Amino acid sequence: MKEITKLKNLPARRAEDHKGRFGRVLVVAGSPGMCGAGCLAALGAQKAGAGLITLALPAGSAMVGELFRASIMSAALADDACGTISLRALPQVENLAKNANACAVGPGLGTAQETIEAVWRWTRSLGLPVILDADALNALSRQTAALKAREAPAVITPHPGEMARLTGASTAGVQADRSGVAAGFAKEYGVVTVLKGHRTVVADGERIYVNMTGNAGMAAGGMGDVLTGIITSMAGMGMDCFDAASLGVFVHGLAGDIAAAEVSRTSLAPEDLIEKLPEVFARLERGEEFFNPGDMIRR
Repeated sequence: MKEITKLKNLPARRAEDHKGRFGRVLVVAGSPGMCGAGCLAALGAQKAGAGLITLALPAGSAMVGELFRASIMSAALADDACGTISLRALPQVENLAKNANACAVGPGLGTAQETIEAVWRWTRSLGLPVILDADALNALSRQTAALKAREAPAVITPHPGEMARLTGASTAGVQADRSGVAAGFAKEYGVVTVLKGHRTVVADGERIYVNMTGNAGMAAGGMGDVLTGIITSMAGMGMDCFDAASLGVFVHGLAGDIAAAEVSRTSLAPEDLIEKLPEVFARLERGEEFFNPGDMIRR
C-alpha cells in the first residue's frame, strides 16, 4: 500500500476556459425535512469550482431547490405519497446523469424502501463517477454487491458507524484499525473509500492518504454533506477519484480549521466552513507551501 503525502491540485484555469470545462455536477438528494442536506452538498460543489450544478429533489420538495440559490439549477424527481423519491425517478436520474460529469447520491434521501431500491439501481447503472454518502450508504449496507457491479468509478464517504454497517463489523472494530478497514473495503469492492473522522482515511486498494486537517468543531450535522459536494465537484472536473477525495478532505478540513479559529470550535457550523472555502482555494492557487499535508500537523 503506497502512502500518499503530496496531493494533486485542481486543473488549471486558462483564460479561454468556459463553465463546461469545470464539470457538470448532479446532486440527487432530499426527503421531507432533510432537503437542506442536498442544498449543502450543492453549495459545497459550487464553492469547490464546479461549472454547473443541478440539485435533484423529490417533486414535493422541489421548490426548496428553486428558491435555494439562483445559480444552482434544480430538478423535480418523482416521489411517493410520503414525499420520498420513488422508483419512477429511475429514468429521470439516468437521463440527468447523461449530461453530467459526476453525481452525488445520498444526502438526506431517507430510507423508504423504493428509495433504497433506486439507490441500488443507480449504484449499478450510472455510467459516471458517483459519490455515495449518507442514506445511500445505509441502502448499500443491505446490498453491497451493487458496488461490485459498477463499471464507472465510485467514492463512498462513510463515518465509522456507516462503515460498520457496510462491513458487518462493530464501530469500535472500525475505529481500532481505520486504515486497514478502509483499505480492505476499497480493495474488495473497487471503490475509493473515505473513512471520515479524526484523521480521515482515503484508500483505493493501492494508495492510502491520512488527512491532517480538520478539528473537533466539525462534528456537526451537515459537514459531511459539504464534503460530498466538494469531492463531487473535483471528480466532475476530471480528477481521478482518489485524488479528488484526498484533495477534497484536505480542503474541507482546512476550511474548517480556518473557520474554527474565527468562530470557535463550539460554534462552528457547515455554513461557516463554506464561507472559508474561497480563502483555501485562493491559497492553493498561490501555491503556498502548506499544500503539502505534512506541513499541516499542528495539533
